[in-house]
Amino acid sequence: MIDKFILFRVEPKNSMKKAFKITFSVLILVAVGALLALYINTHDIAVLSPKGMIGKKERELIITAALLMLIVVIPVFILTAIFAWKYRAGGKSKHTPDWEHNSIAECCWWGVPLVIVIILAVITWKTSHELNPFNPIDTEKKSLKIQAVALDWKWLFIYPEEGIATVNFVQFPEKTPIDFEITSDAPMNSFWIPQLGGQIYAMPAMRTKIHLIADETGEFMGRSSNISGKGFAGMVFMAKASTEREFYQWVQSVKESPKQLGTMQYEELVKPSEYDPAAFYVLTKENLFDYILEKYQAH
Repeated sequence: MIDKFILFRVEPKNSMKKAFKITFSVLILVAVGALLALYINTHDIAVLSPKGMIGKKERELIITAALLMLIVVIPVFILTAIFAWKYRAGGKSKHTPDWEHNSIAECCWWGVPLVIVIILAVITWKTSHELNPFNPIDTEKKSLKIQAVALDWKWLFIYPEEGIATVNFVQFPEKTPIDFEITSDAPMNSFWIPQLGGQIYAMPAMRTKIHLIADETGEFMGRSSNISGKGFAGMVFMAKASTEREFYQWVQSVKESPKQLGTMQYEELVKPSEYDPAAFYVLTKENLFDYILEKYQAH
């Protein structure tokens, strides 16, 4: 009688302890999810707050792919916790070593991932062509050509039609397609304005392209997204979208700059330097971008 009484008294305590652990674990998961949502809502995460058509389409792709993968990830985490608890040492779950097949389970863990992979494959195929960085953006406005050169450790922007050049600063009109041509006169790098669109690599002797557009005025941080040595951390630039009138006024002001950029000045500029401030030049060397490309091509 005493043993039975003790057993009767202990079991409720164990049940309460088990319920407390489960409740505590659920609350921890909810708290982590809430903190993550709060962080996203209160912080400006560049790729999740796009300011251009390309950036918005890429955000939709990121969110869609993440939600599709969570269909598998969330159940896996939940079942991992359930199995770890249910089949723990000292647990009372039934041990069935000869069990080897369940049609419903097989359909779930093979069928669901297969469907998700097919959906992702279709989405990837479609968006890979739609968001090809070499594809021009079709609008009523004429595109603006800007040539970007990755140097050690700064960005040079050449406006061939306007006859100006800048370092670590690029400006363009809003709602105007920007035709970026990109190369490098340094180790391989990567050009990236997160709020406007994805990155594209910059390599010596190669001309890559990316077409972007800003849907509104504003200042957007640009950067290198490929580690390229000692001064990589400071290889950032400001991308400014302005009204057309402000843009042409800015172009005119740069044309009055006392600094000139020809072959000799460029060879000085190309020397490694870190954390360079924005600088503005009058372009005196025609086809400077082609000159940079030809430096690494066999003659």
